[in-house]
Parts: sequence; C-alpha cells; structure tokens
Amino acid sequence: MQKNAWFKRMTLGLVAGFAVLAALVWVIGPDQIAPYHEDLVYLGQRHLYLVGVSMALALLVGVPSGVLLSRPFARRWAESGMQLFNIGNTLPPMAVLALAMVVVGIGDKPAIVALFLASLLPIVRNTYAGLVGLQPALLEAANALGMTPRQKLFRVELPNALPVMLSGIRIALAINVGTAPLAFLIGASSYGELIFPGIYLNNQIALVLGALATALIALVLDLTLAGIGKLVTPRGVA
Repeated sequence: MQKNAWFKRMTLGLVAGFAVLAALVWVIGPDQIAPYHEDLVYLGQRHLYLVGVSMALALLVGVPSGVLLSRPFARRWAESGMQLFNIGNTLPPMAVLALAMVVVGIGDKPAIVALFLASLLPIVRNTYAGLVGLQPALLEAANALGMTPRQKLFRVELPNALPVMLSGIRIALAINVGTAPLAFLIGASSYGELIFPGIYLNNQIALVLGALATALIALVLDLTLAGIGKLVTPRGVA
C-alpha cells in the first residue's frame, strides 16, 4: 500500500512538473527556445557534473562523520562537531564561493568545494539523528544475538536509520542543485550561464529557461532519490 501511494505521488509530481514545462514552452514558443537547445544540453551536463562530484564527496565525508558522532564515546562532542560542518550553511553562498576561489582558483574546483561544504550539514546531522534515534529494543535484540559492533552497525543500525538519512541527503541535494547556478560567477559552467546574463541583459527567455531547467533537475533528482529510498529501505521500516 505504501509503495502504491508513493508511486502515485511520484507520478503526479512528474506529470505536474512536465505539465508546467509544456505550458511554459507553449507560452514562450518553440521558435524562441530552439536557439538555446545546445546550451541547455551542454550546461545541463556541466550542472550535473558539479552536483554529482560535490554530492559524492559530501556523502563520502558526511555519512562516516555522522556515524562517528553517533557512537557513545563521541556523543558529548556531537553538537560541537556539527558546527564544523555548518560552515557552508552559516556563511552566505557567495561568501563561500569567494573564499573557495581565493584558495583554489577559478573554475570547477572552487565550485565543487563550495557545493561540497553547502551539502555537508544535512547529511551529517540526519545520519547522526537517524542513528541516535533508534529504538533501544533494536539494539538490545542485536546484542542478544551476539552481533559484533560492526555487524550491528551495518545490519541493524544503518538499515533502520536509512529513511532519516535519505531525508538529509534529499535536503542536501536540493541545496546543491539550487546553489550550483552561482558557480557561473567564479568561472564554472552551469545553468547560471543562462540565468545571470539573462538578468544583466534583460533576456527573459534565457533567464526563464535557466531557472526552469534548474528546477526540473531538482525535481527529477529528488523523485529519483525518493524512489531509490523506497527500494532499498527494509520492509517494515517507516
């Protein structure tokens, strides 16, 4: 029943998204959009590259960090540790991009660093929250079965914390996709190449296409991640 309800919501979301897209294409006119076709494809690839690399790095750092902070010996320092991962969210995105540019230079590298920092906190915090919020009965049952700490982590704790962890990953992904257009300002290609010149030159078509493409990527990736979550979450885990 839950999977059927989720499938209906996902279908409705996709239909609504593509309906809005079709309406905007009809309003703007295919002839006006055609000159931007190659730009939309190329910039979409670059946008996804920035998002993919920075999110992969954020997951590689964020999930193990959340696991480490959730261990009993580290919980007293958990909130202090969270502040280290909050740097990318405390500072304005433009400030993070500027600092990354000063340290790394211009182009893709500083953009990836800035997006990585912006994506860290939701992943770390939700991994931590999912693990420390587990029902004690689950952990007691694992101990009663004689599981080692490693077995308990991978067979009991992480599978049951997965829904909360995925919520954090989805939040991080939305932040990442929405911030990536700013990378244009430090020399990295993204849909910002349509959005910001569209603002400066009062080119409404370029502005709308860049913003719409960014929103569409965010919607599709979020629904995809939600679908993956439903597939990998163990049965019986909310």
